Amino acid sequence: PSVRSADWWERVVLKEFGPQDWLEKFRMSKETFFYICNQLRPGLAPHSAHFHPTLPLEKRVAVALWHLATNVEYQTLSPLFGVGPSTVQTCVREVSYAVVLLLKPLYLRLPNEKELENMVRIFRTRWGFPHCIGALDSLHIPIHPPLRLSADYCNGQGWHSILTQATVDGLGQFWDVSTAFPGSMENSAVLESSSLWVLAKEGRLCPNPPKHFMGKAQKYVLLGDATYPLQDWILKPYQEDENLTQRQLQFNYRLKRAHSVIENAFLRLKARWQILLKCDDCSLELLPTLVLACCILHNVCEAHDNPFNEEWLGGARAT
Repeated sequence: PSVRSADWWERVVLKEFGPQDWLEKFRMSKETFFYICNQLRPGLAPHSAHFHPTLPLEKRVAVALWHLATNVEYQTLSPLFGVGPSTVQTCVREVSYAVVLLLKPLYLRLPNEKELENMVRIFRTRWGFPHCIGALDSLHIPIHPPLRLSADYCNGQGWHSILTQATVDGLGQFWDVSTAFPGSMENSAVLESSSLWVLAKEGRLCPNPPKHFMGKAQKYVLLGDATYPLQDWILKPYQEDENLTQRQLQFNYRLKRAHSVIENAFLRLKARWQILLKCDDCSLELLPTLVLACCILHNVCEAHDNPFNEEWLGGARAT
């Protein structure tokens, strides 16, 4: 920057950045940025032991979001904001923890009865699939694991990753996320190790479903792909190698069409928060919190109708 880096945030970003600048660097509008700052204030004490007392909360959030959005290395981001690389790392860690602590209860939680009914309506009207409350899938996030754990994290495609299982509504917003599973695990094993499985098995996923659907009692359902086990609360496509009837082919078409909402959500998630394309600077210990924070921030941006730049999708589609 042409001004001193220490002043760049105050003199350039805050005073000269236009709407497109905010969107490109922080993946959100200026209004949403300051909304998030206000929500995180209780969790980011101004005189935290981790921060220099003169580092404003807004600047800490800006450093973290810039890193999550662009995946620029700590050493590159450091001179831009006039802080040391270790401070950048601390900002990313502390802001991610604060997002999970303070925004998760608002933006990523189990839906209540009224919200479930609305989710069913959206899946029916937008995707043509009845009695459905979510689409379920898993995302591989590339990592560099410790050598001793290398085999555990090597996925079926031959590279190292952690698995994140997620469920989205018909608008592509996440309402359940379980993460940090080794990349070598199968989707079915991840499911059975997740909190979603426990909720469903204990009857707490949707405790009061409609008494009748098509003439009989029926739980709300989630839509999975062929890698998931068939359950009374998970539907999956018929195997394509069977001699399928026309009705079964139509069922597969409708299910796959509705299930695409989570595939698109994962694309938008990775496109917005490009840290998820390659987690080089992030420890395995921090990674679950960071992934969860990105999912929550995705929901905040979607819920606040922040624009999405289709050009961001280039890198996300390549992974």
